[in-house]
Amino acid sequence: MKYYIDKKINGSFDEVVGQVTEALQKEGFGVLTEIDIQQKLKEKVDIDFRKYKILGACNPPYAYQALAAEDKIGTMLPCNVVVQELESGEIEVAAVNPVASMQAVENDDLFCISTEILRKLERVIASL
Repeated sequence: MKYYIDKKINGSFDEVVGQVTEALQKEGFGVLTEIDIQQKLKEKVDIDFRKYKILGACNPPYAYQALAAEDKIGTMLPCNVVVQELESGEIEVAAVNPVASMQAVENDDLFCISTEILRKLERVIASL
């Protein structure tokens, strides 16, 4: 089982980040964090890196259900979505596969929650 869902698309990097944010909102996710890896690597270690952002997406009702089922599940939240510019000029969007990551947790209640989140993230990726 792959630990991510991905799709390559054409467009400008910033436009794709906006499209991803909008698609996430349609599925009930908000973006809690946005980490600009290109900027941070330049700032912290003076490395030039490709355009690469990590969006920390959260669907509050499902996050609550997961936290109620497993108190340390916060170590795996939020759901990360990566937007990166490839050498080809294409933009790749990849989201965590929550079913794959939840396999490490021995809690059957999380399976249904992670399956529903996977469906939502698959719809986000497919809509791009």
